[in-house]
Amino acid sequence: MIKAAIFGASGYTGQELIRILSGHPEVKLVAVTSRRFAGQQVSNVFPALQGMTSLKYQNATPAEICKICDVVFLALPHGVSMEIAPDFIKADKKVIDLSADYRLKDLKVYESWYAKHSSAKLIKKAVYGIPELYRQQIKKSKLIANPGCYPTSIILGLAPALKNNLLDVSTIIADSASGVSGAGREPLTGSLFCEVDGGFKAYKVGKHRHLPEIEQELNILAGKKFAISFTPHLLPVKRGILSTIYAKLKKDISLEDLHFLYRSFYEGEKFIRVCPEGVCPNISSVCGSNYCDIGLAVDSRTKRVVIIAAIDNLIKGAAGQAVQNMNIICGFEENAGLKIAPLYP
Repeated sequence: MIKAAIFGASGYTGQELIRILSGHPEVKLVAVTSRRFAGQQVSNVFPALQGMTSLKYQNATPAEICKICDVVFLALPHGVSMEIAPDFIKADKKVIDLSADYRLKDLKVYESWYAKHSSAKLIKKAVYGIPELYRQQIKKSKLIANPGCYPTSIILGLAPALKNNLLDVSTIIADSASGVSGAGREPLTGSLFCEVDGGFKAYKVGKHRHLPEIEQELNILAGKKFAISFTPHLLPVKRGILSTIYAKLKKDISLEDLHFLYRSFYEGEKFIRVCPEGVCPNISSVCGSNYCDIGLAVDSRTKRVVIIAAIDNLIKGAAGQAVQNMNIICGFEENAGLKIAPLYP
């Protein structure tokens, strides 16, 4: 058994980490921190977790947490993780950071989209945590930059096509829609029930902070630099992301051959499910699980491919993928603690 801690565990991602780790066969969850809820039982803040953990939130320092854990999850806002991660790395702890602080390899790009970086020397040591693409590097690392939710869906959706040079990359468009939990647990006006229910809108068009992260990884897959059009939308549901991706094909390919290519690329992957021909993913089929469902279509009339990827933004897009990364760096079965069926219906 390894001892795990969650630094900043009072948001939706923190709740999911507690839920998953409390049932993990190889992990003992020993500490969860929160300034706001310090001293309170976790089950008082998240009643759904009653009976799963007896832990209380602590307002603890990194030094205090280092004394009792082997691996730490940083479920903190962007700009905060960079202040704390170096303490855990110095103490030789395994760190899975769920913020964006170590995802972008170009410091100038990070600082142009976020803020000045205070521990930039660690960026080179961090491994971008999509296991399906970086499993071998993750195994050897002690600092994992857990990907964002939108990027996870888009990167996994496009990876086989880009690696096989099927697309005119200048034509890639990604339309993504996320449940309201993607905005976090803070009581913001735009996330209130009356503001969201019955609506469907685009936001941060052309300027969402996940854009440079998406392009960084797509550029690596394609072996060339290019930009994409990415538009996020807010769905009037609690959780889930559906990304619909369009691109012109460089050469003709049948739907049957495209399916074979995708199934071959993701053969053996525990959490990637390529839908049967003619079937499109639905967020209701992945919510509550670590699965990424991928659907494919070939539009011969326009010579475009349409790729649809569905994930739970809080699981494969955050906490579940973080635990998957932990399993890899700790040498556990990759789906340990994650054998969770979707919540459908």
